[in-house]
Amino acid sequence: MSDASCHSGSAGPRAAVGSPLIALVGAPNVGKSTLFNALTGARVDVGNYPGTTVEVARGRWHPDVEYDLLDLPGAYSLDPVSPDEEVARDILTTGDDRPACVIVVADASRLSRSLYLVVQLLELHIPCIVALTMTDVAERRGLAVDAQALAESLGTPVVVVDPRRRRGMAELGQAVGEALRSTPDDGRAVHRNEPRRPSDDVAAADRVFTKIATAIEAAVRQQESARRTWSDRIDRVALAPILGPLVFLLVMWAVFQATTTIAAPLQGWLDELIAGPISDGVRALFAAVSLGGSWLEGLIVDGLIAGVGMLLTFIPLMAIMFTLLALLEDSGYMARAAVVTDRAMRAIGLPGRAFLPLIVGFGCNVPAIAATRVLPNARHRILTALLVPFTSCTARLTVYVLVATIFFPDWAGTVVFAMYVISILFVIVVGLALRRTLWRTMGSEPLILDLPPYQRPTVRVTSAVMWVRLRGFLRTAGGIIVATVIAVWFLQAIPAPGTQNAGFADVPVQDSLYAATARTITPVFAPTGFGEWETTSALMVGFIAKEAVVSSWAQTYAVAEPESPDTLGDLGTAIRTSFERSSGGHVNAAVWAFLVFLLAYTPCVATLAAQRREIGMRWTWFGVGLQLSVAWIAAVAIFQIGSRLG
Repeated sequence: MSDASCHSGSAGPRAAVGSPLIALVGAPNVGKSTLFNALTGARVDVGNYPGTTVEVARGRWHPDVEYDLLDLPGAYSLDPVSPDEEVARDILTTGDDRPACVIVVADASRLSRSLYLVVQLLELHIPCIVALTMTDVAERRGLAVDAQALAESLGTPVVVVDPRRRRGMAELGQAVGEALRSTPDDGRAVHRNEPRRPSDDVAAADRVFTKIATAIEAAVRQQESARRTWSDRIDRVALAPILGPLVFLLVMWAVFQATTTIAAPLQGWLDELIAGPISDGVRALFAAVSLGGSWLEGLIVDGLIAGVGMLLTFIPLMAIMFTLLALLEDSGYMARAAVVTDRAMRAIGLPGRAFLPLIVGFGCNVPAIAATRVLPNARHRILTALLVPFTSCTARLTVYVLVATIFFPDWAGTVVFAMYVISILFVIVVGLALRRTLWRTMGSEPLILDLPPYQRPTVRVTSAVMWVRLRGFLRTAGGIIVATVIAVWFLQAIPAPGTQNAGFADVPVQDSLYAATARTITPVFAPTGFGEWETTSALMVGFIAKEAVVSSWAQTYAVAEPESPDTLGDLGTAIRTSFERSSGGHVNAAVWAFLVFLLAYTPCVATLAAQRREIGMRWTWFGVGLQLSVAWIAAVAIFQIGSRLG
């Protein structure tokens, strides 16, 4: 999953201008991101590196003096095989804004894999410090790593750190300070004017491997005979060809079941609070200042409070979901999920490394599109970017939970889980179709991934990851959602052309410009079973942001005149009534058709902007047409078949 929620990075304070620039680099799954968050307190700024489209995290690190800390994309060496690795290489070796010092994060349990990059940097005379992680894992595997001997062999400082428990942070800061003090002011001129890369030298690889072997021999001791660890024993089940996928599905089902079950009472309490005391209190406030019944009261209460308030009731759900997923990531299981899913993808010919951006898509489609840069082949990047919108982001989760709770209250968790399974099926089926039509000659490549050991999750890391993602969700609710809610309210306040005896903010919602616009496209959805303007208008708003589907429903039914006093303020009853009318009594078939359409149709505008940046406008429009076609055909098929069977 992605570290940020939908459409957002984690903004934080930047270091003062002129602060020494320190780069953090290392291979995937060595603890680099955890170390970066530990050093910066997760207060970081994420954005494109100047002159590129590659996102680089940047934060303020203040051990004794202030440093500008740069978190570079994961890399095994200075010989890039993808655009993001090329950016990491260029930042380290060329340009005027190169770091004054580089911290290379190295996994003590797989030391040789991390040292290749270290030796390359040292050969370029770049000030370098090795941050040695996972020494406890190495010990469990019978390996003893002598940090002092390793430092003497490499000729550069080595500091043992445990970023998950904040150990070694002060020592790392001290080592960086000493390295900067021992480097002359013009120390970087050597590799600035004569940038020699090891890959340019035919004998470079042999020289690097020889130095690595010497360092390993000097610093690593096998304390006992190799034995199967408990991580290996668990992996015999978690990575098994048949049991592995079944375990993965069971774990995901448990996550969604627990999320919906625990969050339901909390959501109900927040809903009652917002619809009751908060809304009544604001109305009383307007009445006290002689503005009761005014359009401004309608905008605040029926617009912002009803729309954004409904969305905010999903905060407990998101917090629980992000906590459970963070536990899976911190434990090391999500890397196993990558391997299990990759096998299915490669079986149909999809590129193995494409799993990485696709799994990010289940958090948010926007960073997932950017993550396609890890693929070295341009056609692989295009194909994966077209498939990412079929991954079900957390923005859709709010709608899934609302609809599942209304129509399937006893099976809400299972319904939400089913939507994620359907999402995976869409990725596989559409990917296979594209491969066999547009890219029949495109080869695939295996997923190469270092599996981290299983470890006990820590409260600090889990809570930090949860908060970063929840904060991103709240930022979306406070930005795009507020703007959308205001726009929807104004459209609902404007009378449709030809409406008699109605003025601004004094028109039934069914006679508004909002409803009239929705009615123009409603006939297209008649075969899907949800051809009511209230439903299609929500899908229109969902084009801006999928979270806004919930808020638009809340606004529509809060403004609409109820059919009876029993339905007043009852959003669930209003939505159910709408589906009963549009489906001719085949409610379940229409609901499933709606959920599948919501999953597959055109993603939010932020995702389209990311696609345009990565694969160009022509392929972006192709993707829009593909997603709308697949969504409509699937929804029609589900309703037509389901209504006949049921």
